[in-house]
Amino acid sequence: MNFPAEQIHAVTSHKRRGAISNAFRYGVDYVLIDAENTTKTPILFSRNSFNLNSIHDVDHGGPLKEGSGAKWARKVFSEHGLISPELKILLLTQPRFLMYSFNPVSFWLAFIGDALVAVISEVSTPFAQRHSYLCHQHDFTPITKDSRMSRPKLLHVSPFQNVEGDYEFIFDIRPKHIDIRIIYRNENDGVIATLQGAREPLSSFGLLKAGLRRPLGALRTMILIHWQALRLKFKGAKYRTTPPSPKSEVS
Repeated sequence: MNFPAEQIHAVTSHKRRGAISNAFRYGVDYVLIDAENTTKTPILFSRNSFNLNSIHDVDHGGPLKEGSGAKWARKVFSEHGLISPELKILLLTQPRFLMYSFNPVSFWLAFIGDALVAVISEVSTPFAQRHSYLCHQHDFTPITKDSRMSRPKLLHVSPFQNVEGDYEFIFDIRPKHIDIRIIYRNENDGVIATLQGAREPLSSFGLLKAGLRRPLGALRTMILIHWQALRLKFKGAKYRTTPPSPKSEVS
């Protein structure tokens, strides 16, 4: 049975810890789709074709701008021992705005039945780099709101932080709501990032409403990232040059 596409009018927040503090909170629009099956979608939303909002396989799964979509995600899950005929893969991401695409983080959600058993957090940066973090419990037991999964930071995400420390991932994915928290810790420094919002059926009306409330979609996200970088620079944060990409694609 195919999963009907959904939209999440979400709120994302970031709170920086350390000698230089910074915090922000913005509205952001995500979609949640069946990554492997094409279902009927609203007239203003498309899969792999131009529209006001769209999802393209080339934007996800694998190297930046050279993705292969859900085939990549299923391969990653399989290589790490998650193999099941009942496995369903959903993609939670910001859609393209017209032809523009940028996603600081997208999530490949792996379900067996109603149980979330693994997540690939696909992190992309304005520096044309990408790395994905595979999160799961021992033996792929269900992930709940009480689950805590840690991964070492390997990707240069912010020019104002070192590539050191660890991420803690927390996923609370419910039938009517999502609540994702990523906590970065590096001694006295760190960031708490959240993504929260209600799930509702994807509709052209919802896409239009999102476009009017938050014009430019993914392009707006990139603009806001640069605005927050300027704020940190004005506060005296030290700028770090971009190191090479991680050697591994997934950790």
